[in-house]
Amino acid sequence: MKNKNMIISFQHAFSGIIWVIQSERNMKIHFLIMFMVIFFGCFLHIHLSEWIICIILFGLVIAAECFNTSIERIVDLCSPNQNQLAKIAKDTSAGAVLIFAIISVIIGLIIFLPKIIKILCSF
Repeated sequence: MKNKNMIISFQHAFSGIIWVIQSERNMKIHFLIMFMVIFFGCFLHIHLSEWIICIILFGLVIAAECFNTSIERIVDLCSPNQNQLAKIAKDTSAGAVLIFAIISVIIGLIIFLPKIIKILCSF
């Protein structure tokens, strides 16, 4: 019985991931950027440690976006009318995603920019 419960839990989790990918524009943007980073990481032959950092950042940004979406939906459910506290909850959760995204871009620049400059200077 426990195995079926675990399987059902995984099915629900994957269903949530699929829903947020299909429903949220920002999640589509995160995935597009993730695939671009993967492409350029392969093209520029980044090191294993750099891949690990990128993968951790992918997970953090995508998870943060999932949490943000959950918070927004819960707030909408609990507070269908305009409410200053609801606005603060939604804005701060969106702000958390933005912080992760900005940090990811900065780390991405630290990883990729020297490699791009090296290629450009070799011409």
